[in-house]
Amino acid sequence: MPEPNHGASHQDQISLAEAGLTVCAHLATKHPRASTAEWLERIHAGQVFLDDRLAAPMDLLRAGQRLVWNRPPWVEPEAPLATAILYEDTDLLAVAKPSGLPTLPGGGEYQDQTLLALVRRRHPEASPMHRLGRGTSGVVLFAPTAATRKPLQQVFQMAGTRKTYRALCIGQPSADTFEIDAPIGEVPYPPLGVLHAASAQGRPSFSRVTVLERRENAALIDVDIRTGRPHQIRIHLAWAGHPLAGDPLYGPGGTPRPGSTALPGDLGYLLHAHRLELTHPRTGERIILTCQPPPELRLRESGQGIGKAAES
Repeated sequence: MPEPNHGASHQDQISLAEAGLTVCAHLATKHPRASTAEWLERIHAGQVFLDDRLAAPMDLLRAGQRLVWNRPPWVEPEAPLATAILYEDTDLLAVAKPSGLPTLPGGGEYQDQTLLALVRRRHPEASPMHRLGRGTSGVVLFAPTAATRKPLQQVFQMAGTRKTYRALCIGQPSADTFEIDAPIGEVPYPPLGVLHAASAQGRPSFSRVTVLERRENAALIDVDIRTGRPHQIRIHLAWAGHPLAGDPLYGPGGTPRPGSTALPGDLGYLLHAHRLELTHPRTGERIILTCQPPPELRLRESGQGIGKAAES
């Protein structure tokens, strides 16, 4: 029988827009995956605190207050824990993440079985420079210590940093290379309240797609992203009419499929962080970090793909 984790503490800072709500109404609205009855039970069990005192369900909230839910230990679902160090020195750390392992705690299920928890067993101060979705595999860059975080973050955000992903999309794109600039922002989504998707009111987003190999009703592609919006590649390819193969959430138009109850962490899609190119924060050397894609995302041995030979 798996052992429970050590529990978790979830904190909310009350905004002006949230002021005036009751504790129970706020929690049920902001975290709709649990019902009002479940939040009442948690409050009565002494798990919820308002500014360091036990909260009552009908307490009225004021802007600036701190609301904390101390979640008791629970048994986490199984996740693949096989990771590998791709590069390591005193200034940066690159780790290979398997599909199915969350990068960070979140979603109400995972706390200890995350890439962050595994890396911190070796580097207790480590912090990730970015995150991959639970179903996305490949390169994740970490600052190994608190002192290296800021210099590495500055380099990671430079225009010369290049992030390339490998994916399998549905259908046959009309061009071998094309660009997608659909804005991405939050849209209403009943299972979660809101969800990132294609939205005219969203933030500017840019992806460049290169077709490597055409398959039956599918295409193997590389995607370079110049912005890092949540679920950007899944949303952009779906917006372009070519959703990622197996994606249970995003459909044509870059929005949730009609009637969908899928969550962003649900598995099935084929996406891999294949290559990360950046400048070393201390030496100024150009570094290229790569992680071999899973078999479904490799070029077939019988051909070299479209145009010049591509890395497999």
